[in-house]
Amino acid sequence: MIPFLDLKNINQQYREELIASCTRVIDSGWYIGGNELEQFEQNFANYCGVKFAIGVANGLDALILTLRAWKELGKLQDGDEVIVPSNTYIASILAITANNLTPVLVEPDINTYNLDPKKIEAAITPKTKVILPVHLYGQLAAMSEIMRLAKKHNLLVLEDSAQSHGAQIDYKKAGNWGDASGFSFYPGKNLGALGDAGAITTNDAELAQMLKALRNYGSHEKYKNLFVGVNSRLDEIQAAMLDVKLKHLDVEVNHRRTIAKMYLEGIKNSELILPLSDIDASQYDQHVWHLFVIRSKNREELQQYLSENGVQTLIHYPIPPHKQQAYKEWNDLNYPISEKIHDEVMSLPIGPTMSLEDVKKVIQLCNCFKV
Repeated sequence: MIPFLDLKNINQQYREELIASCTRVIDSGWYIGGNELEQFEQNFANYCGVKFAIGVANGLDALILTLRAWKELGKLQDGDEVIVPSNTYIASILAITANNLTPVLVEPDINTYNLDPKKIEAAITPKTKVILPVHLYGQLAAMSEIMRLAKKHNLLVLEDSAQSHGAQIDYKKAGNWGDASGFSFYPGKNLGALGDAGAITTNDAELAQMLKALRNYGSHEKYKNLFVGVNSRLDEIQAAMLDVKLKHLDVEVNHRRTIAKMYLEGIKNSELILPLSDIDASQYDQHVWHLFVIRSKNREELQQYLSENGVQTLIHYPIPPHKQQAYKEWNDLNYPISEKIHDEVMSLPIGPTMSLEDVKKVIQLCNCFKV
């Protein structure tokens, strides 16, 4: 079986470095809020091209705490509206409702699966205070246009960069476009920890200070709590392991790009819709290919066919947020582009340890698929 993503092999490449880092933390006797976290935060900030990175427990907390910090700073209040893509993973929505803010679902561009700037402006009301673009599958949203709209309407921008570590437009990376950005380091991400982990990036010193307090019980100084905070800290071991893997991230992404290029050039089945099939060389190194997502009207048959022939695939994602039981008040709403995407998408295997022979097998099977 060709696995969708072989996490064991990915981490095996760096086994000695990871063990050495883990041993260093164990031997230090310092496990929360120490040198390893400070070093990773600085290195990740440098990688993204920003002034500050604040480590937190996971990617959802990164989004929740950023919106929460803006409320504490007086920039948001209960009931304010946040524009968010209607086809995102539910975490983007959960972060909004967790802060008593109102999600405004906006349809994506069917070709990129990211927020369509043309639809954003039509959704802006006097209550709109934030745009939350999600850089889905490893490609940045149309950030130049989004930032122009945000400036025009005096809106905050919170990037959801959970799938886009290192993605860029004109050499400006994910996490350095908006007022802040939330990252996930879930093990399956391009930069994955060996457990849950996340971070927030920003160039705003006031926001960074607030976030450091909120992640730590609302405290900058032990036993002095200025805010009603939470416990959402990136621990020393995960920070140390992420620092090891950050050094290898660009090499891994380049292998993903090689696989993506092979898929784009090799899959010729008219039954399948490929991502960015019109990509040109000037754009190619801007996508980090966290996922290689195709579409088919016969997805179930295709997935079964590939499975029977030894290829594991996944669906990102089968149910749109407005159809989830968690948001049953939205279940009767109609978002046709999102529904079409969720009904048709399927992710092919792609990862930094996938062999090119396995890529060729996937291509051959895709080309032989018939209904």
